[in-house]
Amino acid sequence: MVAATAQRPARQARGGSARYIRSHWRLLLRVTGQDLRLRHAGSVLGIGWIAVGPLLILGVYSLVYLEVFKVRTHIDHLSGPAYVMYIFCGLVPYLAVAEALSRGVGSVITNKAVLNNTVYPIDLTPVQSALGAQVIMVVGMPLVIVGSILTGHAQPTIVAVPVVWALMFVWLVGVDWILSMLNVAFRDLQNLITVILMVLLVASPFAYTVSMVPPAVRLIVYLNPFAYFVIAFQQLIMLGELPDAWHLAVLVLMPIGTFALGSWFFARAKGVLLDYV
Repeated sequence: MVAATAQRPARQARGGSARYIRSHWRLLLRVTGQDLRLRHAGSVLGIGWIAVGPLLILGVYSLVYLEVFKVRTHIDHLSGPAYVMYIFCGLVPYLAVAEALSRGVGSVITNKAVLNNTVYPIDLTPVQSALGAQVIMVVGMPLVIVGSILTGHAQPTIVAVPVVWALMFVWLVGVDWILSMLNVAFRDLQNLITVILMVLLVASPFAYTVSMVPPAVRLIVYLNPFAYFVIAFQQLIMLGELPDAWHLAVLVLMPIGTFALGSWFFARAKGVLLDYV
């Protein structure tokens, strides 16, 4: 009996948590949709807040940068509305990342009722957090692309945006797997996520380029994994550039590595840590 119990976590970890995405993807989509509707049930706009919320944030940023700060920039001759679109190329993904991480870090504890549910594995709850946050991208990214067209900065490189978006989602799933399981053992992580997201916001080059950062602190930007997605979106949408070979390698290898690590870690750790939920 002891040997069988010892071998159970190893058998469960085989294939990692990613195997549940392949086998339960229809259920994952349905549960995510239900969660989005329930989250806004009872409000006047209902599920419409999924679109209105990000739009209000983007509107405030537009007002602040155009009318209050009177933004002037020399980033590839961008100014006024074009510069705001440049910022939105990173801000929209950030809103999605912030939503995914803030919900993902506590997803296991919040959904402890499904721990023994064989129909909907607990492994999918962090994935659900990342997937639900993509609604912000669905609403915001088309607006950014339309803005790039209206400001005359749209380039054929825009066709590569879905690829970077997909890679960012893969990265988010891996990060949520890791954070959600670590949060089971270290509950302070759920309280620290706000600080982490603030650091992520400051260290991501929304309104500046990496070359503008003093060399002494430039390493902070390079160590920020989200910064690579921000730069890629800005290049593809507003600057008409493709990431260089080194940047492209990071964009591909980092999400795949994080996803694989998260899948393995969650599957291995849940047999031990879930007893503490």
